[in-house]
Amino acid sequence: MTATASSDPLKRKIVVKIGGAALEDCASRQHCAIGIAQLAQAGHSVAVVHGGGSRLTRTLEQFGKKSSFVGGLRVTDAETRDVALMVLAGLVNKQLVQAIHREGRLAVGLCGGDGGSFMARKWMPEVVGEGVGETMPTTADLGFVGEIIRTDTRWLHSIWRGAAVPVLSSIALGTDGEYYNVNADAMASTCAVACGVETLIFLTDVPGVRAADGNILPLLSLRDLPGMVDSGVVSGGMLPKLQACAAALGGGVKQVHIAPAQQAKHLAQWLASAPNCGTEVAL
Repeated sequence: MTATASSDPLKRKIVVKIGGAALEDCASRQHCAIGIAQLAQAGHSVAVVHGGGSRLTRTLEQFGKKSSFVGGLRVTDAETRDVALMVLAGLVNKQLVQAIHREGRLAVGLCGGDGGSFMARKWMPEVVGEGVGETMPTTADLGFVGEIIRTDTRWLHSIWRGAAVPVLSSIALGTDGEYYNVNADAMASTCAVACGVETLIFLTDVPGVRAADGNILPLLSLRDLPGMVDSGVVSGGMLPKLQACAAALGGGVKQVHIAPAQQAKHLAQWLASAPNCGTEVAL
C-alpha cells in the first residue's frame, strides 16, 4: 500500500533516519527529538527510522559475541538476531519515543514486523552495492539479514492521523515467519518511497560525505559514485547509506540529505532554506 505526496505544498511527508552516536548520547538524541518535534508541530507528517548498531555491538560484547561485517552489513546468526530484536525494537526504540515525548509530541514505537508494515526475505548477496560500483561474492551468507520486499503503510498513516510520530526500528518479519535484521538506511529509503514522502534525511555521527581531499561535499551526484567507490573514497558503512539514497531518489523522493545529528535541532529551519551542513545527494 503506497501513498501520493501531500497536496499541501507547505506540509510535507518526511522520513528521518537516525543512526550512529546520536542514539548513544543523550544530548544528541534529544537534539534529534527537538528537530523532529518541531517538524511535527509545524504540521509535517514525520516518520522516524532508526538503527542502533553501536549499542547492539556493545550488548553483543557483553554476551561474549564478536561482531563482523561484510560490505557494511552485520553478519547476523540466530543469537545475534535475537539480541538485535531486544536492543533495537526494545531499548533504543523506546528511548527515542521517550525523547520525542519530552519535547511535547506523541510518538508510537514499533518495528517493521508490527502489523506487517515491512515484510522481508533473506538478503541475497549478489545485490549488494548494485548501482554504486560495489558487488559481493554470491557465496556470502549474512544469516538473518533481510531485504524488504513488501510494505503496508496504513499503520503509519493511522499514526499520522492521530497527530503522532511513528518510530520504526529496523527489524522486519520474513515471509518465513522469522524476524530479520534489516539495514536501517535501506528501511528508511523503502519507507520514504512507500509513503510518497518529499524529503528523506539521514542523521549520522559523521558531518557528511567526504571527497578525496577530506572535505565535506555539499552536493554529491550519484553519477560520481562508482568512481568514488572504486578509488576507495567511499567505503564501509557509507556504501549501504548511499545505496539507500539512490533507491529513494529513483523511487520518487525529491530531496535526500545526509547531515550530522549534532545539528538535528535545526531540521525545521532546513526545510525553510537550504541546509548549511551535510551532503545533499542528487541524481
